[in-house]
Amino acid sequence: MEQLIINGGKRLNGTVSVSGAKNAALAIIPASILCKDVCIIENVPCVNDISVLLDAMIELGVKVNYIDEHTIRIDARKINTIRVNYEHINKIRASYYLLGALLGRFNEAEVALPGGCNIGNRPIDQHIKGFEALGAEVSIEHGMINAKTDKLVGSNIYLDVVSVGATINIVLAAVLAEGLTVIENAAKEPHIVDVANFLNSMGADIKGSGTDTIKIHGVKKLHGTQYMMIPDQIEAGTYMVAGVITGGDVTVTNLIPKHMEAISAKLKEMGVGIEELDEGIRVFMKEPLKSLHVKTLPYPGFPTDMQPQITALLATIKGTSLMTEGVWENRFQYTDELNRMGANIKVEGSTAFITGVNGLTGAEVTSTDLRAGAALVLAGLAAEGQTVINHTDYIDRGYEHIEIKLQKLGANIYRATAAENKKELFKVM
Repeated sequence: MEQLIINGGKRLNGTVSVSGAKNAALAIIPASILCKDVCIIENVPCVNDISVLLDAMIELGVKVNYIDEHTIRIDARKINTIRVNYEHINKIRASYYLLGALLGRFNEAEVALPGGCNIGNRPIDQHIKGFEALGAEVSIEHGMINAKTDKLVGSNIYLDVVSVGATINIVLAAVLAEGLTVIENAAKEPHIVDVANFLNSMGADIKGSGTDTIKIHGVKKLHGTQYMMIPDQIEAGTYMVAGVITGGDVTVTNLIPKHMEAISAKLKEMGVGIEELDEGIRVFMKEPLKSLHVKTLPYPGFPTDMQPQITALLATIKGTSLMTEGVWENRFQYTDELNRMGANIKVEGSTAFITGVNGLTGAEVTSTDLRAGAALVLAGLAAEGQTVINHTDYIDRGYEHIEIKLQKLGANIYRATAAENKKELFKVM
């Protein structure tokens, strides 16, 4: 088992570049299945979720080649099965995008129910509602979602709740359907716009992405494309908070400032200095930081995927802050781990009451999910003494070379196996 070892208390300074958006890649890569041609996708992040997804696609008969570390060539012309087994995708939630893509191209798909982080109940009823509205018969048997139809036909679909996954999956199924599909109450996240732009670059006809109404005029076929994905909004926000929690001066580059507005606004409200650049944001200490109330909401609200990281920061700020989770009901599991480091956080229902402490102290802690792991890294950077983080596999699902990027900013962080770390401890003793 690998661990991240952090000797905290060092101010971070310098520049860090953001990788491609994981959540965009997890939808864009399956979307390439819709085209009987070759697609080249650039700015692909080197994270574990992408590796798992690509393995699943290779099992379908898709040819995948890395042109360089962040560019992949996908040839989906000779797919030989429409069945995706559990063993290939049980670790990631976004495997369900293979369902929409396979259904869109072949009018049939069998995909195992998805896995992913345990941050709350994530039903796929809105996905099924959309597929059925397009004419598919959908059933769940033996852990597999089965969707099949003779022909997909456009339809008006109103989502009962704002769902990123359902919005993308319906778009994937609808681009080759006959006629017009209208999705109302659609999600508006940046990676939904990116998926639509990717599909449009292949010849799809999608309008309204980024608004609550998306219109898809079905086309007969799609062609190959070369496309560069957007940078990762959440990775960018995580490094912004890393600069703040250590009292440093950090410039985060290769980001889109518009995507960061909700995060930047809350940091400004705390008293953080924010300087917007063309493709970057500088964060620096401007005045003593203030406690505040944050509520997570669908985009353009404050992102739920930044909730644990901001909570770690608020734990170090004098006064009482409130963090209200408005998306997932099970996202506060990590607070017990922060409390092991000296934080004072009490959770009641969907709200965490955070009383700032004078300082955090290093401890051995365990990641409970991807963003929880990021929060523990941030807390370790600010803590006095050494922090050991277990279950780095969660962190590696969404952060590319996190310890290397932080090292370049001056952090004392490294990766080791549990056995190696034990040997180091004996040396010290």
